[in-house]
Amino acid sequence: MSDQAGEKTENATNKHLEEALSKGQVARSPEVQTVFVLGGALLALGMTGGEMWRTMAQSCMSTLGHLNDTAVTLDAMQGYAITGALALAHCVLPVMAATVTGGLLAGGIQTRFRASPEALNVNWERLNPAEGFKRLFSMRSTVATCLGIVKLTVVIALCYNVIMKILSDPIFYSSVDVARIAGFMAESSFRIVLQVGVALILLAAADYGYKFWQTNQDLKMTKQEVKDETKSTEGDPAIKARLRRRRMTMSKRKMLAEVPKADVIVTNPTHIAIALRYDRKTMKAPKIVAKGIRLNAQQIRQIAEEHQVPIIENKPLAQLMFKYGKVGGEIPAQLYAAVAEILAWVYRVNAYRYYREQSMSDS
Repeated sequence: MSDQAGEKTENATNKHLEEALSKGQVARSPEVQTVFVLGGALLALGMTGGEMWRTMAQSCMSTLGHLNDTAVTLDAMQGYAITGALALAHCVLPVMAATVTGGLLAGGIQTRFRASPEALNVNWERLNPAEGFKRLFSMRSTVATCLGIVKLTVVIALCYNVIMKILSDPIFYSSVDVARIAGFMAESSFRIVLQVGVALILLAAADYGYKFWQTNQDLKMTKQEVKDETKSTEGDPAIKARLRRRRMTMSKRKMLAEVPKADVIVTNPTHIAIALRYDRKTMKAPKIVAKGIRLNAQQIRQIAEEHQVPIIENKPLAQLMFKYGKVGGEIPAQLYAAVAEILAWVYRVNAYRYYREQSMSDS
């Protein structure tokens, strides 16, 4: 069942994919490597083939054309060996450089051009004969073997058809010159390489697709692993909830501590309570120092009654300030007139109190 704890049913997370990439655990197909290496070699031959042919021809002519007067001495043989090695290097080095570049490029594309130092570490488990025997007869090994047989069969079939057409050419039972033979060999080689190259590209695409799917299956995670990684990345939800409750408690305490300093409490009448304060010298407009609903509203009312802060019922105003106002912020501009009327009435009714507070603040 997919709900079993140990079964890997979840897609790999981004963090898990990054860790796998750093360890070199990515989709990698040897067929892609073969295509790039072969393509690099063919490209080098196409670009430098003419020069290679001329170099080889000149080397053969200089060697075979002077056999009658070639000195057979140690120094002469060393000179001939150095000349031959230079000519061989001139022909081989471009192809070698192209194949190495193709191989590196294929590996870089498959690994996203990221180095994996951990992949270079020695894995002693691979030296275990028992583990090697299990891998040899595993389902994955069987599938890889079957795919290899299919690849070989396709390549042999393509080469067989092309070779049979080549063998039926009249050049094999007629007299032709050397130039015709060279052209025939070049044309035949190109046909074989073209057929096999197209087949290898298709096989490499199919093989890489299979390896990509297989790697994603290997990287799948269990539900518990996803939960553990989420905890390690984002933190334990229980701890985060506890910290959030603590912050809310501290914020509530700080807010309630401002209620005794308020000028008036606007209510709805018991569900909502808004504490307002206004100081002409320091404030451009009245500010909301506290607001709450239900239990918080009752606490605000209770503190206001204990400190003799006026409480006024105004349902529409309380609802608008609770919806659009913020604790510590000024009241919305569209409510200036309504709040000004309430504050004016409060100041008239409690003139002595506000006069005494004003005098104490000035002193």
